Amino acid sequence: MTATVDSTALARWESLASDYDVAWTDLLLIALNVHGIRTPAGARVRIDLRLPTEPEPRLIVVPSGRPESPFELVGDALVVEGRTVAAAERVVADDAVPGYLRCWDGERWRAATLNPNSRSRCTGCAFCPTTLEDAVDPRLRLDDEIAALLAGLAAELPPGGSLADLTEVTISTGCFHTEAAALDHLRTVRRVLSDHGIHPRIGLLSSVLRSQEAFDAIAREVGPFLLYLTAECTSRRDILLKESKASLRPEEMPALLARARAAGLDTSFTYVVGLDPYVEMRDFLLLLLPQVTVFPSIQVYQSHTPLMDVLRSPDATDLSYYLRIRREVEDRCSVRGLVPERWRCYRPLWYTTYAGLPLTGPSR
Repeated sequence: MTATVDSTALARWESLASDYDVAWTDLLLIALNVHGIRTPAGARVRIDLRLPTEPEPRLIVVPSGRPESPFELVGDALVVEGRTVAAAERVVADDAVPGYLRCWDGERWRAATLNPNSRSRCTGCAFCPTTLEDAVDPRLRLDDEIAALLAGLAAELPPGGSLADLTEVTISTGCFHTEAAALDHLRTVRRVLSDHGIHPRIGLLSSVLRSQEAFDAIAREVGPFLLYLTAECTSRRDILLKESKASLRPEEMPALLARARAAGLDTSFTYVVGLDPYVEMRDFLLLLLPQVTVFPSIQVYQSHTPLMDVLRSPDATDLSYYLRIRREVEDRCSVRGLVPERWRCYRPLWYTTYAGLPLTGPSR
């Protein structure tokens, strides 16, 4: 099902921004994630987008080749209904790479993401764009292979930069199918990082780490550590998720996160907004939020093909669905001092404001 847009999309969006007290930039970028772009530049593109309200370009990663989208690339302009809403300074096809630097604070890179376990071999979830990407991702298991990946990242640093500046390294992979395999890899990554004088918090996106024994071992041998539980959705899990994720029931997740916290680990989760009916989504998120120490990675569902359109929940075809849950999460998280960090998520619900205040800090 394609997200619906009438002939006066801009007027409708401006009204929604006013109704929900959402900055126009945030509304526009949420809409861009929902609808994608009409352009033949591959199924998924990275764009350095310069918006009139921001001094620096913003990196976005969105679906392309979407013929029903109200967004169109015309030369170097992003256009809606004949009106230029942003400038596209660089457009390239997205691909899967073994790792990349993140969180530029104006002087140093402070974070990195590693894809060390061959994303191209992942069986994947129904909503994931990984299988659409051209992957350059060897399976990295040995110490020297991970060291080579770190050397590649070091080569991208600006003069005077050092990987020792990294405060967080996130392992993003879908291919650890057992708890034991994930534990072994975490130990290897920590050892290689330490051997190179790098001592960041290690994060892992996973749903296979579940036992108290595993969390205790991570605290002893790997920490500091951040568990990003890949919750993703609460409905149709047997259809939307691969078995290693679907086997974890939603009602088990709060206790799992609580066990990780009890072991002294930081906790968060990933969730894809647009797959679940609104009420189920709201109730699920409100169940998980009390157990996190780091603001969750709440991502807008991106549809890249007509088949993926069908996966979107029918009530997620209207942008008000996204603005309502944005407000619900703000109400629950802001009172606990939890704030989204802009660099963590390329398709969030928050860009320039959060709970009525400016959202600052690195954006990539």
